[in-house]
Amino acid sequence: MRLDELAEKLGAELEGDPAIEITGVAPVETAGPADLAFVSSLKYRRMLRSSSAGAVLVDRSVELEGLQLLRCDNPQLVFAAAIGLFDDRPQPVEGVHASAVVADTARLGEGAYVGPFAVLGENVVLGPGARIHPHVVIYPEVKAGRNFTAHAGVVVRERVLLGDDVTLQPGVVLGGDGFGFLPTGQGVAFSVPQAGTVEIGDSVDLGANTTVDRAAVGVTTLGDGVKLDNLVMIAHGCELGDHTILAAQTGVAGSTKLGAGVMTGGQCGFGGHLEIGAGVQCAGQTGVLGDVESGEIVAGTPAVNIGLWRRCSVLLKRLPELFKRVARLEKALETGSDEKN
Repeated sequence: MRLDELAEKLGAELEGDPAIEITGVAPVETAGPADLAFVSSLKYRRMLRSSSAGAVLVDRSVELEGLQLLRCDNPQLVFAAAIGLFDDRPQPVEGVHASAVVADTARLGEGAYVGPFAVLGENVVLGPGARIHPHVVIYPEVKAGRNFTAHAGVVVRERVLLGDDVTLQPGVVLGGDGFGFLPTGQGVAFSVPQAGTVEIGDSVDLGANTTVDRAAVGVTTLGDGVKLDNLVMIAHGCELGDHTILAAQTGVAGSTKLGAGVMTGGQCGFGGHLEIGAGVQCAGQTGVLGDVESGEIVAGTPAVNIGLWRRCSVLLKRLPELFKRVARLEKALETGSDEKN
């Protein structure tokens, strides 16, 4: 589309030739004359000198000459909207593929698509605009709201409830049995029936191969706006507050509660039966073994305030030197000589 049309759709201020045609989006270092790019950090601004981008999204304060600019308050967010405008990936069309198995009691909303070899059990209810891709298995009595998308290989176990605008990436398993085994002292552990379920709020996105276990009793809950990366594991009976965001390979042990807006880096681990307050942030590979108060930023294992963790990390590099110095001091005390170093 013309650059002036694009600026209007994005709510950006145009600075340059309005008639330039933009056909796609690209990173600033590879963008061509018909591409829109964006820059935020100083590192990428330097790349503009050699960029062939047809236009660039920038912050309103940036000073640049010789380029077609779209100025806005948040270039990264506006660029994300631009990606959507030019997204031409193939989309499924309404209908049920001949190889799909759909129970007679299942109900599909208007515009639903069910792909090859998908299975929908008894009394499944899917809202308008559902997209069920190939090889998805949805067990009996699952209910999902409008615009539910399950990509290839997703499994949703019985009686799981999902809100509106939920997207499950390939390989997600919702409502699998929780890890419930009790040692008996006589060999094989007793398997505790996982008779609860899982409830998912609105606008939830779960990454590839992420798992959310059903509760033994009661409900495992994910609030509105929860975003889980690939390979995240949520154990039985957990509660994730609204707008929680967990990066890849994060694991949350059973019955732990995360408050609204909790954010983690990759490979974080939470022990069981913990209370994590709203707005808590965890640096990557943090091991949380106790409760954390709202608003805390933590790192390390066991988790401590990130300021303390940073100081300890600096000191860690000096430990070999400090160990040698302590050894010399001890030797000096034993011999009565002076420590010169």
